[in-house]
Amino acid sequence: MSLPVEIVFGVYLGAITGIVPALVAGALGFVFKYVTDVTIPGLGVVVLSLAIAGVNGGLLALNDETIRSSERAPAILTAIVVVLMLSMYAHAQGDKLGASVPKRISLKQLRDRTLSTDVIELVGGRGRVSVEVSGEVDDMEGYPPLPTDTRRAIVDGDWTFPADLPLAELESRFAERLRTELDLADVAVRIDEQARATVSAAPPTGALSKRVPAGKRAVSVSALVPTGIARGDIVRVITPDLDAEGAVIAARSSGEPEPGAAAASTPAAAGDDPDPDDDARTDGGEAAVAAPPAATAPTTTGGEGRVTLALDRSEATALLRVDRGRVLVLSRGTRREYELTALLRRAGKRFRKVSVVADGPLDGHTIGEAEVREAYDVAVLAARHETWTVAPDGSQSLSAGDDLFVVGSRDALDRFAEVAA
Repeated sequence: MSLPVEIVFGVYLGAITGIVPALVAGALGFVFKYVTDVTIPGLGVVVLSLAIAGVNGGLLALNDETIRSSERAPAILTAIVVVLMLSMYAHAQGDKLGASVPKRISLKQLRDRTLSTDVIELVGGRGRVSVEVSGEVDDMEGYPPLPTDTRRAIVDGDWTFPADLPLAELESRFAERLRTELDLADVAVRIDEQARATVSAAPPTGALSKRVPAGKRAVSVSALVPTGIARGDIVRVITPDLDAEGAVIAARSSGEPEPGAAAASTPAAAGDDPDPDDDARTDGGEAAVAAPPAATAPTTTGGEGRVTLALDRSEATALLRVDRGRVLVLSRGTRREYELTALLRRAGKRFRKVSVVADGPLDGHTIGEAEVREAYDVAVLAARHETWTVAPDGSQSLSAGDDLFVVGSRDALDRFAEVAA
């Protein structure tokens, strides 16, 4: 036969005899790399492949005497080269597969659904995903319809989470965030692999009943209400037959006390004096408009009104028999958080809660890497990445959406809020 025909015959012979050596070389390469993280040397692969191919070739030679002819030397050499090429390629692929397969895998990991890589954004070397609410927000059976403003807030909200979470955990975090930020009574969330969420929600219900502790009863009594009563204040209602003490869960007053009437209350709380740094000063031009006061807990304005208390059943039953009582506000003592606030104010410091913005200087970095204290002249009192950490160190990692409590001067807090949060 001519030389080209011999080479083609050698390729055919090598493909037939090289299948088994290639499979063995690939399997051994994968096992060694996966178990011991060691790559089999190429010489070992060559020796093993030639040994197995020799066995296969010998079996073929027994069936076909022409293979043993000396005139078949070009075909045999070509077959050996083909066998070695197949074996080396299979070994390289097996070695690569052994290096990429996870070392630890569990049935839970196999069962968990994960996000598609198409929806994951890399920010600062860390993956994140923006969950988009698809379709309309459904009402939950057994609850009143959801208000239109709340539906719009759910659909238009910016819901960003870490991308390394399984979908089950992502659904629970999204539901908890909706329940916390929008004060929803109940939420059901379903998220698919493309980060599209289907949401069913229920509006807040029972605003007063939620504030009544277990085992207590809510009772309202008419009285001359002191100025400044808020939820949580401890008051005493005095009647001819009963003195009842409890926490205020609701209060309302007209702001118009009767002439000559007096109401007993505690002294004004310390730290309510206006801050001298808050003076509005101008250097000409239009008159400065004072900033609106910060939102605070609703309080009474004094005068005739009604106070609702949480009392034991026996006291509540007795208080229902009276038409009117006198209200005394009891002192709750000094609280440590108020002492801390007073110390910060005396030192000219303020504290503020901020959130880390996406693509900002804090997103994807630790507190130490961002040099928060050196760059912005503020200190981080607490941080919430997945859970709250009080007095975090420099290794605390931050990402978009994390909450921070920072302390510093008013100007430093404003600069920090403009740039980083």
